[in-house]
Amino acid sequence: MAKHSIIVVMGVSGSGKSTIGAMLAGELGWQYAEADDFHSAANVEKMAQGHPLTDEDRWPWLHAIGAWIDIQITAEQPAVVTCSALKHAYRDLLRRPHVKFVYLEGSRELIQSRLTARQGHFFRAELLDSQFADLEEPTADENVLTIAIGGTPRQVVDEIISGLDGDLASR
Repeated sequence: MAKHSIIVVMGVSGSGKSTIGAMLAGELGWQYAEADDFHSAANVEKMAQGHPLTDEDRWPWLHAIGAWIDIQITAEQPAVVTCSALKHAYRDLLRRPHVKFVYLEGSRELIQSRLTARQGHFFRAELLDSQFADLEEPTADENVLTIAIGGTPRQVVDEIISGLDGDLASR
């Protein structure tokens, strides 16, 4: 297996994880999983009602994502999965030898404008402050590729691929 065959696209809600993750997986020809699909019905309902998740709410969700990652690694199936992975401890739970995190970084103003325009998603824009409050930005020792989200999705995906060049499983 290549050095990094699982990419976790991370960032606060509204940073573009789903769009970028799906595009990146398609470009690489890898499996793709959306973190929202791992949430319990109770978590979705809680966020839909405007209540932020707690660590206790998130741990089962993070364990489910980790289990999916383990399945992909065991099957030697390169994959991209989205996950906010807001805290260092959350990333530690998901960290494995073949996992690389890509942090989608953007200003609160840019992300707020995206959330306000987003239709049909359970996450309410007023929860953004709780996301930024929980965010522990990745540090250099975490070996995370940080990508600014100001460009188009195509530009962001191209920047990710360029930043990971030579560090990915065969395409």
